[in-house]
Amino acid sequence: MQCSVWFNLSSSDLKKSQKFYESIGFEINRNRSGPQMLGLFAGSNRVVINLFPEKTFKGYIGDAHVNTSDEVLISLGASSETSVNDLATKVKQAGGSIYAEPGYCGDRMYGFAFSDIDGHKWNVIYMDMETCS
Repeated sequence: MQCSVWFNLSSSDLKKSQKFYESIGFEINRNRSGPQMLGLFAGSNRVVINLFPEKTFKGYIGDAHVNTSDEVLISLGASSETSVNDLATKVKQAGGSIYAEPGYCGDRMYGFAFSDIDGHKWNVIYMDMETCS
C-alpha cells in the first residue's frame, strides 16, 4: 500500500502553538492554516503535523480525553549533537518542558526528550550512522 503519513494533534491555543513551533524551527504551512487548524512542516523531509483546537479534534476522535500526554511519542532525527543541543535550548526558551536532558543513550545515540506546550511528547535523536555499520 502506498500512502502518506501525517500527525494530527490537539491544541489548547493555536496562536500559542504557532509561536512555540516557529520558535523551535518548524515551518508553518500557510496553505493549511487558519482559525481551525495550524499546519506545520517538521525537518528537511517536511513531515506534516496538523494541530486542531481541542473541540475540533475531539469531534474527529470521539474521545472525552483528548489531550492525554502519553498518546504517542513523536521522534525527530537530528543531524548532529550540536543540532540536538540547539533544539533543546530553543524548546526551553519557547516554553516547552524538557523531561530528558540532552545526553547519550548507549554509545551510538545522543538526544533529549520534551513536552510541547500542550503536553505532547517528542524526542530528538542523533545517531552516528558510521558507528552503526
